[in-house]
Amino acid sequence: MRLPGGLLACVALAGTIGLFLTWPASADVKSVRMLCEAVYLPTRTVWAREVELEHNGQALTAVRIDGVSVYAFSVDGTLVLTSLDNERIQIDTASQTWHSDFRGLAQSQGRCERTR
Repeated sequence: MRLPGGLLACVALAGTIGLFLTWPASADVKSVRMLCEAVYLPTRTVWAREVELEHNGQALTAVRIDGVSVYAFSVDGTLVLTSLDNERIQIDTASQTWHSDFRGLAQSQGRCERTR
C-alpha cells in the first residue's frame, strides 16, 4: 500500500517525535553515541557495537554503526530499525537496548549505554 507523500511525511514525523523525547532538549546536541554490548547466540560471544545517531532537532538524519553509515533506516516511536551487512538491527533509544538477527543464523540482544 502506498501512502500519499504528505501523509507519509506526517507518519515519519510522528515516529521521530517519540525518539527525541528521550534526548536532551539542548539545541547544541547534534548526535548521540551509544555503546551496546550485544550477546550473539548460539556462540555466546559478546560484541561491543558503537551506534551514532545524528539529528537536526526535528528528525533523525544519519545512523552509523561501528563507524559505518547505514544505507537506510526507519523510525517507529523510540525504535530505530536498520540493517548492515545482512544483519537486521533494532535499537530502542528509550530502553537503551539492541536486538539483531543475522540471516536467521545468529541473534543478538544487549544493553546500550549512552556515551555522548
